[in-house]
Formats: sequence, structure tokens, C-alpha cells
Amino acid sequence: MVNDGPGYLANGEMKFPADYRDWVFLTSGLDMSYSSDAAPDHSMFNNVFVNPSAYRAFKATGHWPEGTVLVLENRGAEGAKSINKRGKTESSELMGLEVHVLDSAHVKGGWGFYGFDNQVSGKLIARPAGCYTCHEEHAAVDTTFVQFYPTLMETAKTKGTLSAAYLKELKP
Repeated sequence: MVNDGPGYLANGEMKFPADYRDWVFLTSGLDMSYSSDAAPDHSMFNNVFVNPSAYRAFKATGHWPEGTVLVLENRGAEGAKSINKRGKTESSELMGLEVHVLDSAHVKGGWGFYGFDNQVSGKLIARPAGCYTCHEEHAAVDTTFVQFYPTLMETAKTKGTLSAAYLKELKP
């Protein structure tokens, strides 16, 4: 079996997961934001992929295993391209890439976020960055936003793994 989990360079930076587009596609969002600030002057797609072994484990247990790698890919949105007259399609421009990883051997507390400015390596985003707090306070399962992954939300419900914080947000 091929190891599809995280890889690291000698300096501790995470290797860019070059084959992530061959992984399991979880969801796509358009112009998502966690704040109510004014919308930017451009549109962006947010695509999420997960390594196949982690996806299989989640489907079986409702929890993410050690070695989970979730990739958030940000791409520009464009309209009126080719025969498209309405709506938006993804541009080829990669506007950003972030990784949410469960790797207790490399990240204190297990879950960590890596930011990638290039397609070589990414640096661990240090706590107490807002991404950690937000995921801990609002994520449906294991500090991940499974509530936005329609193919996995039913698994989490069936397995009873929805977080207390997420369930509390559902109450009126």
C-alpha cells in the first residue's frame, strides 16, 4: 500500500502534496467566508480533497485517523469563458493552498495547519492562529468542517461522531 499521508522535509516543513488532485474530492464552495465583512472584488472557489486512506477510515469509523491530510485549494472564478454565458467556472490560477493535517508526531495537539506559498513545501501555522480556534469551536467532527462535506455528513450522523460544539450551534 502506498503511503498517502503527510511527508516532511528535513527542516520540518511539510512537502507539497503534489498528487492531491487525485485524492477524494469532498466539496467545493464559492465565495465562502467566515466573517461578515464586505465581499472581495473577485470570486473564488474553495475545493477540499482528502487522502484516500483517511477517507476510507472516516467512512468506517466516523473519525479521522492519524495521517489525515485535508487540502483546501483556492482557485479564481471566471465567467463568460468559451461557450459559458452565465455562471462561473474555475480558473487555472491557483490562488492559495492550505493543509489541515492530523499528525501527532509532528504537531503538538495532533491537528495542524500548513500554509503553502509554493509547490515545494509549507510551514506550520503557529498557534494561536484563528484557524485553530475556529475549527475547535465550530467543526462538526474532529476539528474538521464535515458539515460542508455532504458525502461524509451522513456517516458522522450514523456513527454518532458529531461534536458537542457543532450540535449546540444547531439548536435554536
